Amino acid sequence: MLTCMSQHAERRKPVVLSRLLRLLILSLLAFYLVAGAVVTFNQRWFIYVPPIYTSRHVDQLAQAANLERWTNSTGESIGLKRPSARQPADGSVLILYGNGSCAVNCAHYADDIQSVAALDVFILEYPGYGDRPGTPTQDSLTQAAENGLGMLPTNRPVSVYLVGESLGSGVAAHLAGARPGKIAGMILLSPFNRLTDVAQYHMPVFPVHLLLVDGFPSETDLRNYRGPVGMTVDGRDEVVPEKFGLRLYNDYTGPKRLWKFPQGAHIEIAEPPEKFWAEVIQFWQTK
Repeated sequence: MLTCMSQHAERRKPVVLSRLLRLLILSLLAFYLVAGAVVTFNQRWFIYVPPIYTSRHVDQLAQAANLERWTNSTGESIGLKRPSARQPADGSVLILYGNGSCAVNCAHYADDIQSVAALDVFILEYPGYGDRPGTPTQDSLTQAAENGLGMLPTNRPVSVYLVGESLGSGVAAHLAGARPGKIAGMILLSPFNRLTDVAQYHMPVFPVHLLLVDGFPSETDLRNYRGPVGMTVDGRDEVVPEKFGLRLYNDYTGPKRLWKFPQGAHIEIAEPPEKFWAEVIQFWQTK
């Protein structure tokens, strides 16, 4: 009797182990599917992290930074601006910032650029950022950029240059591709070839290329543009590793220049700002 029971128990062990293994696999699969669903349905929560301020707070910060409201034809605030101290200016610069920033936090660009050139600076506010109403999506950001471009001064021939940082580099690439004849040059800080590639890098276990709605295909957009494009890449960039910026740079066939900062982190210009921006503006204006 004991021998029979022992043999029966031995036969049950593989069955029990097999059931446990199936249960474990099914549990992991269920977890993977649930996690994938959470990522898919909340993907814009991961992409867009807008700082939100009251209008009063924006006004206070803007005044302290010597910036003023930039409004459209209906009087809606679409960002901030600072005219050049010397008028008429030599051109206009449109700033398209990265995720986690907002217009009032970009005053340093106006400071640095205007320290070396007589350029009017306009900083676009994205829908849902700062105190601008709306919801941030690829379509809403690119549409706001196109509308903002249309609001730049047109009372005289003027060159328009773009500055796009990180996520804003995707917006700038779209704008240059959609309105190539209106953009005289651009600089992309810590850019990427496609946001889908960056997202896939950060979430390798999910089929991001199939799930991501807002892909910002910069390399495709820039194929419609032939003006001068400068780019910076940072060797210690953990947000947008430099390989994605290098892919964009290598794919672009127009006039281009690359600034490499091996010790730089994300959007970190590792040289004196006045030197860097003087080089950028000279590059833009070299025919």
